[in-house]
Amino acid sequence: MLSSALCCALSGVDGVLVHVETDIASGKSNLSIVGLPDAAVRESRDRVLPAIRNSGYMVPASSITVNLAPADLKKEGAAFDLPIALSILAASRQLSPDSLRNTLLLGELSLDGRLNGVRGALPLVLSAQAQGITDVMLPADNAMEVAAVEGIRVFPTRSLGEAVLHLTGTKPLLCQQQIPFEEIRRHTPTAAYDLRDVKGQLGARRALEIAAAGGHNLLMVGVPGSGKTMLARCLPGIMPEMTAQEAFDVTRIHSVAGLLPPNQGLITQRPFRTPHHSASMPALIGGGPDARPGEISLAHNGVLFLDELPEYQRAVLEALRQPLEDGFVTVSRVRARSEYQARCMLVASMNPCPCGYYGSRVRACRCSEHEIHRYLERISGPLLDRIDLQVETDAVPVSEIRQTAASESSAAVRARVQAARQRQLRRFSHTSITCNAQATGSMVHELFPLPDDAARVLEKAVDKLRLSMRAYTRVIKVARTIADLEGAEQIQPPHILEAVQYRTIDLKYWQGAPQ
Repeated sequence: MLSSALCCALSGVDGVLVHVETDIASGKSNLSIVGLPDAAVRESRDRVLPAIRNSGYMVPASSITVNLAPADLKKEGAAFDLPIALSILAASRQLSPDSLRNTLLLGELSLDGRLNGVRGALPLVLSAQAQGITDVMLPADNAMEVAAVEGIRVFPTRSLGEAVLHLTGTKPLLCQQQIPFEEIRRHTPTAAYDLRDVKGQLGARRALEIAAAGGHNLLMVGVPGSGKTMLARCLPGIMPEMTAQEAFDVTRIHSVAGLLPPNQGLITQRPFRTPHHSASMPALIGGGPDARPGEISLAHNGVLFLDELPEYQRAVLEALRQPLEDGFVTVSRVRARSEYQARCMLVASMNPCPCGYYGSRVRACRCSEHEIHRYLERISGPLLDRIDLQVETDAVPVSEIRQTAASESSAAVRARVQAARQRQLRRFSHTSITCNAQATGSMVHELFPLPDDAARVLEKAVDKLRLSMRAYTRVIKVARTIADLEGAEQIQPPHILEAVQYRTIDLKYWQGAPQ
């Protein structure tokens, strides 16, 4: 007796349709699973059979063979428990085999038949939808995760018994009411940090606004306690709202990584990831035995904040260069190879020296010239070249801290950022690019033309500061963002001058010698 059910296997952040074929033949009672299963799938035989028995159904006393096709694709995780159990019941004619057609089945089974949530539900459902699957049966814990997917019927299920009663028509499950993305976005929580609570640091606030408006990378160098971390944490609150596609992309990555809590819907707030400086390369870039996404991918469409930048391993920082340039990272391992999106803003902070007070107006530095050089050399020139905005912060005077007048709020800044992003979306409407920082070199020359006076100013700055060709292009991108914030049609000399100003820290700390 033969039956077939539908499931999906993860391949990076995509799903591949898997046919769960079950054959029951005479012979010694045994359950064999083939089709390149990992340990979790092989162990499903020890979960599925007790779940069938404890749910009140008969376990066939025969030889049972389950094939997961295609056989050359690695099958991982416990999401195959439910389709394996239902295909066994269909093969033993306790369930009609026709009832399993065109229904995606996902779920991990407990020994008593309860269904537990699985990793990667959203990408699996999206892939099934693209294959023409109309019905999805999955654990109730994963129902909200797929609530915004249109064109499918979702049946949240709590146990194997509920699934069987639904498929036999004895007690049909209620179809989940899908929620439009705009309705989900209306319930996005307010950012925890607001710029109105930041005192002083007008230069850093301006750089933060430009970074948010154009998607530019940002480095803040300053003394301890000058507000670098708080400024960085305010960034998600001034960034534009995520589009539906961005929210789906972010949620897919977090779902694959297993970071979505039960009953979590789409992620509509831009990610803000802050890995510790002891993070390994697989943790930051991605990897491990199963090629899981790293912090740079978990920050996709959001912010990757590296506090105390020189404290990170140099090899780890150097590995960031390619993802920052390309917007994706390819993770290859012996057992897996996956490609993950990694289009995020890198925001980093650091002290100017080991003691933290080199160049400070309020406290003398006690570091030697050698110690300062050795500390700064932990950050390579090629990595610095990929950071568009570099600003200094110093201790805020007590008079500014005690002032009662509120600073400009994140909401006010976000309105300007949103307007600038809308101009960029119109500019790049014929491409997949959403902000100035993502523009390619050819686009910069085509879409960001410089008037003669602005071009002369930039030429002089490049010669004086000895900027690379990459830095030259990035200065133009930043100047275009500054012009967008002002609503200017063309890049003017003041825009170039301000953009160049954000490249002078490199000259002070890395190219110059401490005095």
